[in-house]
Amino acid sequence: MAKAAMRQVVAAARRRPLVALVAVLAVVASVVVVVRVLKPADVDTVARDPYPAAPAPTAGVIARLPVAPLVVDGRLRVYAGTRQVYADQPVTGRHRVTPFWSYRRWPAKLVGVLAQDTTVVSRWSDGKLVALDARTGRVTWQADGPEPGAVQQPRRTYATTVWDPAGLHVARTADGRTVLLAAGPAGIGGYALTDGRRLWRAEVRRDCRADVGTTASGELVGVDRCDGTAAIELRNAATGAVRTRWRPPDAPAQLTVTPVGCRYGHSGCRGLRTAGPGGEGSRGWLVADPGDPTAASGLDGPDTALDGERVVDTSGGVVTGRSPRSGEELWRRSDLHPARVLATEPGRVHLLTDRRELVTVDPITGATRSRFVLDLGRDGIGWLPGRAFAVDGYVTVERLREDARPADDDQGYFLMAEPVLLAAT
Repeated sequence: MAKAAMRQVVAAARRRPLVALVAVLAVVASVVVVVRVLKPADVDTVARDPYPAAPAPTAGVIARLPVAPLVVDGRLRVYAGTRQVYADQPVTGRHRVTPFWSYRRWPAKLVGVLAQDTTVVSRWSDGKLVALDARTGRVTWQADGPEPGAVQQPRRTYATTVWDPAGLHVARTADGRTVLLAAGPAGIGGYALTDGRRLWRAEVRRDCRADVGTTASGELVGVDRCDGTAAIELRNAATGAVRTRWRPPDAPAQLTVTPVGCRYGHSGCRGLRTAGPGGEGSRGWLVADPGDPTAASGLDGPDTALDGERVVDTSGGVVTGRSPRSGEELWRRSDLHPARVLATEPGRVHLLTDRRELVTVDPITGATRSRFVLDLGRDGIGWLPGRAFAVDGYVTVERLREDARPADDDQGYFLMAEPVLLAAT
């Protein structure tokens, strides 16, 4: 018995190193898995199919989608996710389908997407700027930009990410170059859109200024409150130099500035609207040319939109076209009221009536370009419009519940699981 017990003790002693070795190997394997899963990584899944041709759709509602698309080059729909930007096609597809291409990053989060021609630029929470070729999904360049700071969590449609990217704009310079502008709480950078080369960087004070868009004359518009009184700052997009700081006559100390008449999103804008708290003292200004903003009385009203050389006004029981500088009425439509401006793009103003008709008018003449009800299947018209965007003749709009409130969660806020409508005009 004693010999047997001794043999068991010896065997156990021999097993201990083996057990320890197995345990160590298991820990090492676990660490390797964790490192592989959690280490920073970029995954670029490029397109396998040819670049699609641009369709010529008839006017009407095309698709019902769960997330907001950004129509790029009239051929693709680009979407955002928490850590992904991806595209599907065709642009006229009724539903979202398998991605045409996809780009993912970890652990950074996607905070903004902007498209210009066939270049799709994504901005990330670590400040990285990544440009993709829309035709293939391949990365064309990467650059280190200013960190965006705290960005509000988007709702499940990611409409703010693709239609109103925080601190991300483009501007066309006097010599025809396109500059990408990225702004954060502590800095602003200008980058050549073609190759990502940084053209300039400016350090700014935190928490007392914000950038709101770019002008058609190639300047970045900011609101500077660092000395306690808000002023409009106009900065050369090509060099980063501040050309002027300007305040509207008799402007209140607290000033809000809204870009209007923009070519794309808040970029390439021809006008601004300034106002005090609650919209008090609203005034319109033209900024299409160098120099101080020029008064535009036709833009003073909050129910006005600028498109080219015309203001479309939906107040007063009718829809009118006016001169931006004088406010003179140039055309009138009495068959569209009540209506509101849903979105604008060069050469098109998209109006939404109370019957949920989307009426697209020519801002120069007021003539109807297309008119149809924003409905697909049997969804009905019992909804409120949320965010909307227009580009290349396509209009996209979120549909909200009629009793939706900003504090509601997404289920109580949006009309259904697929609340976004895409229409061709």
